[in-house]
Amino acid sequence: MKIAISFPPLESEKGTPLLSQNRQFQWFSSPTYIYPMVPASAATLLKANGCEVFWDDAIAEGLSYEEWKKRLIREKPDIVAIETKTPVIKRHWKIIDELKEKSLKIATALAGSRLSGKNWKLKIALMGDHVSALPEESLQNSKVDFVLAGGDYDFILLNLVNHLSKKEELKGGVWYRDENNKIVSSEKYDPAKNSLDDLPLIDRELTKWKLYAYKNGNYKYTPGSYVMNARDCWWGKCSFCSWTTLFPGEKFRARSAEKALDEIGELVNLGVREIMEDSGTLPIGKWLEDFCRGMIERGYNKKVALDCNMRINAIKDEKIWQLMKKAGFRMILFGVESANQKTLDGINKNLRIEEIEPSLKMCKEAGLEPHITVMAGYPWETKKDVENTLNLVKRLFRKNYIDSLQATLAIPYPGTPLYKYCQDNNLLLTDDYDRFDQREPVMKSPLSATELKKMIGKLYRSFITPKFLAKKITSLRRWGDVKHLGRAGKKVLGHLADFSTQG
Repeated sequence: MKIAISFPPLESEKGTPLLSQNRQFQWFSSPTYIYPMVPASAATLLKANGCEVFWDDAIAEGLSYEEWKKRLIREKPDIVAIETKTPVIKRHWKIIDELKEKSLKIATALAGSRLSGKNWKLKIALMGDHVSALPEESLQNSKVDFVLAGGDYDFILLNLVNHLSKKEELKGGVWYRDENNKIVSSEKYDPAKNSLDDLPLIDRELTKWKLYAYKNGNYKYTPGSYVMNARDCWWGKCSFCSWTTLFPGEKFRARSAEKALDEIGELVNLGVREIMEDSGTLPIGKWLEDFCRGMIERGYNKKVALDCNMRINAIKDEKIWQLMKKAGFRMILFGVESANQKTLDGINKNLRIEEIEPSLKMCKEAGLEPHITVMAGYPWETKKDVENTLNLVKRLFRKNYIDSLQATLAIPYPGTPLYKYCQDNNLLLTDDYDRFDQREPVMKSPLSATELKKMIGKLYRSFITPKFLAKKITSLRRWGDVKHLGRAGKKVLGHLADFSTQG
């Protein structure tokens, strides 16, 4: 059986879609390509179980829609698996219907002639956070055959393939239409039943890792790549996070530190110079200590730089930060989200305002490079509240506690507690999924759309001070540092364009 893991082109004047591996969705003016870890794991697992796999990321390859469609028709896979998100779900419904119609025409033409060729009996599966939250919706609005509800696309997709080819019983997480055209599902998916150690290490050549190795503003050193040792965040309760529909915190799993180190070794052998560990939150405690010591003992810390996501109040011992630095960690990404305690409590962040500065200071003093994320547009935040966040960001840059930031609009994705809160309190400005794309607020707010975009622009400009720029320039030690600073500057300019108040 031939399976295509596909990312169809989504041509738009808005820019390049950041779809896979993103908890949020954005169109980026400056193209960025992020390695889609779980789909890559699915491709590898399928190949290991005897399937023919076609890695089909037309977005990263820069194909036009017509070029992609012709190639897919030429390949004629038995199953096309597409990862989707809220702002592009309607586009994917249209693409699915077009593909199903085309495959039917090909099958009809072959059946009515003496032409030789493969009778294309195409099946299409959708996966992702949106369809995990609303699995029946896509079956009602498109000709999709299967919806995979749950974040383990690899385990679920293999089970679906084995069901179709070997009559294996469907396990949890698969929605489809029965023989009476009624929408039904297998049992509810339970991620605790699958160990991440049972997965093979990702086949980087199969999944064309070099497509994602350079155009990523997070990398200081290229080529870069991704790993994902846990699914996904051991807190996993933030009310805005779309991935809580895929990986609820109480079901958090991590693979062994030993297997995580083996994958680092494979990437080092490929010549990778920087690795983003993109679990929602890096495992801590014994796992982290074993991993760091393994990096040092194997000598990987001298060959590759590591980045990761971390909860800001997770590590309270400066010796752990120092161990991470010695192990090769460089950039640590923290979700701050707001400088207002009411907001942190409202989004279930489990963070106190007074924890922010000391934690970042400790991380920075260990020689690491903290990066923070903040959001504007919460329906209860006033202009003064947003200015509090702006002032916090300015203070953190002034004290040299952070090196960079990402600022976005708060978007309530279907399936999240924030979305339900907005529904219950009549706070949604629209139910048009296309507009949930960071280009405008979709929640009511005391601030206008123009004011919110201006505030995000101010957040990005908050670090452009003579003192900060002087520190950056004097810290340059090698040509790679200069190139990284240039890429970072281009990325900031792209973000300013993404949130422009024009148009």
